[in-house]
Amino acid sequence: MSDLSRCSLNSATVKHASLTEAVEAAATAGLGAVGLWRHQVQEHGAGTARKIVEDAGLRVSSLCRGGFLTAATPEGVAEAVADNRRAIEEAAGVGTRELVFVVGGLPGSSPEQPPAPGTDRDVVAARQRVADRLADLAPIAAEHDVRIVLEALHPMFAADRAVLSTLGQALDLAAPFDARTVGVVVDTYHVWWDPDLQASIARAGREGRIAGYQICDWNLPFASLALNSRGHVGDGYIDFATITRWVAEAGYDGDVETEIFNEEIWAADPLETARTVGARYAEHVLPHL
Repeated sequence: MSDLSRCSLNSATVKHASLTEAVEAAATAGLGAVGLWRHQVQEHGAGTARKIVEDAGLRVSSLCRGGFLTAATPEGVAEAVADNRRAIEEAAGVGTRELVFVVGGLPGSSPEQPPAPGTDRDVVAARQRVADRLADLAPIAAEHDVRIVLEALHPMFAADRAVLSTLGQALDLAAPFDARTVGVVVDTYHVWWDPDLQASIARAGREGRIAGYQICDWNLPFASLALNSRGHVGDGYIDFATITRWVAEAGYDGDVETEIFNEEIWAADPLETARTVGARYAEHVLPHL
């Protein structure tokens, strides 16, 4: 029987399951951890959510998500700092050090929508505001022993979700801060295409900044919503053997979290999905860790 102790089910993969149902599915499938989203933690309270996970014999691999740091107005900046302070406190309360940050798109943008009148298109300034907010939030994270985990998203999401598009950019943003306070996640869906990926993963390892490894596949044709075009590992185009070896060679020995956004997978039975997650991890990832 395969060792699934490092295999984690991100609860977004079973989006329509309750927190308890997602945890039960992961535990029954023999996985070692779950990744949680903030709305679930807020529904139960951090302490109760932590107990649900721990009572099932699992751990919390990460909390999603903080971020959205590109606001240009004083009110927007204050709101972003306040919300991310809450996210940091929730991560500490639920028992994980790893708080994933999606940094946000152009200020005023809305996911999958055309630009509103007056949208600020200055992507360079938006990235600078991400750096400024990290400087505001890093001391708060350090105070709670939580790590801000920067997630680079595929460039097609730069306008509306993340002006941070490569692992190298994420490492550059993290560089001014202690590695225990600001790290990066390697998400195969978003970075598999990057010609500098091997070098960036090696750099992240040298700097001690790999805080997570998230996996899912790049499926074609795209769904009507590109965000929901992820698939089970092995169903698409990503070379998991190679990327996993790079991550392992960089010294990462933490959880491997399957995070899938896909309408058909969301409609499936959560236990069936959790078992598929474990089987695909055992086949495509575990041999290369």
